[in-house]
Amino acid sequence: MPASAAAAKQVHLAAHFPGVNNTTVWSDPASGSQIDFASSVHLARTAERGLFDFFFLAEGLRLREMKGRIHDPDVAGRPESLTVLSALAAVTTHLGLAATVNSTFNEPYEVARRLATLDHLSGGRAAWNVVTSWDEFTGENFRRGGYLAEADRYNRAREFLATARELWDSWRDEDVVADPGTGRFLARGDAGAFAHRGPQFDIAGRFNVPRGPQGHPVIIQAGDSAEGREFAARDADVIFSRHGTLEDGRAFYRDVKSRMAKYGRDPSELKIMPAVTFVLGDSGEEAAERAAQIRRAQVSPQTAMVFVEAMWGRDLSGYDPDGPLPDVEPDFGEGVSKGRAQFRGDRRETVRTWRALAAERGLSIRELVIEATSRQTFVGTPRSVADQIEEFVRTGAADGFVFVPHLTPGGLDDLVDRVVPLLQERGVFRTEYTGPTLRDHLGLRAPRSAKEEEKEVVV
Repeated sequence: MPASAAAAKQVHLAAHFPGVNNTTVWSDPASGSQIDFASSVHLARTAERGLFDFFFLAEGLRLREMKGRIHDPDVAGRPESLTVLSALAAVTTHLGLAATVNSTFNEPYEVARRLATLDHLSGGRAAWNVVTSWDEFTGENFRRGGYLAEADRYNRAREFLATARELWDSWRDEDVVADPGTGRFLARGDAGAFAHRGPQFDIAGRFNVPRGPQGHPVIIQAGDSAEGREFAARDADVIFSRHGTLEDGRAFYRDVKSRMAKYGRDPSELKIMPAVTFVLGDSGEEAAERAAQIRRAQVSPQTAMVFVEAMWGRDLSGYDPDGPLPDVEPDFGEGVSKGRAQFRGDRRETVRTWRALAAERGLSIRELVIEATSRQTFVGTPRSVADQIEEFVRTGAADGFVFVPHLTPGGLDDLVDRVVPLLQERGVFRTEYTGPTLRDHLGLRAPRSAKEEEKEVVV
């Protein structure tokens, strides 16, 4: 039974524009272009109609390759996120606007300036998903291939974020004053002055964008390693997590939130929002049947072979995707796939797991990849999906969810029209926006300055 409205923990919802990791079903007649701005407008306005917290755009700095050739069937190009969100700021009113921006191949001054500008343009709705790049393949686009050891990427990310915060804090509210004679706004003489001296960045000058409506944009983080969890506990406002089951979600939730006290933070200051998918039906059986159809459409024979070749590290073009797994041993060297982070883990263990599952269930290559990569998180009637969402949040497995629809641009429509009203009836989701900024939507306090944070850290 749902908790009473008076005691109910509120659900946070966000939307992810689809287009990565073979989620999108491009073969569906209802699927449109992810490049056409009208697609972004439709999905963002649907999310705002559903009173979602924010709209999230992923980023990719290089198209992925397979055996030396471009093989990136999920997208046809990757537009720059902050440019798209700046345009969306003009056609939305309340919806938060979150962009992935890489901390490995950018510089703090430039990124801080672009995010502060988006925060001003949107009236306080900007968010930054701080990510790192680990691979030489991406670095080649920047003439920096291999320049940064993987172990050092979080060191750079932490200092990058700290430096950006120093830049945002270089303007105080009182630094912008009105000229009584002309009514123009003027900057005080010391506005924007900064100097950062550190192992990653050594910069000094004047930041040229006044402090945004939120002070700092909302900070999102997506890493799941020990370093990533610690980074989130100290610095993030939102975690874009991958834990989609109750058991895994609760363990992750407890672990990350337990790390926050030593940084002087309360657990309520960090929202954990797993990325999830959904399939609705008028009955459980109809939803399950639709989910099976979608899974099969998401994993074409070609896509199935890409996954297995990347895991085996070999050219397996002689194998049938509808036949058994390869009988050859994997090559765990450099491999044949580049730019796919999901193949960076323990490939030996994954191969062992896949072989055991295929043998136990009698699965073909394609059936195995469908089973291993494309399971929907929430499948059922609108009421049962609302039940599942509420249970995750009520029992401490998540604070909310980032929904990734399988269609562009209309894939969110059913969720907003059929599930959100049920959450509202139960008193676990807002019926109107109660503030203008993304921090208002998420229930986050105004950001502390870098100096204030240093004083509150428990050593």
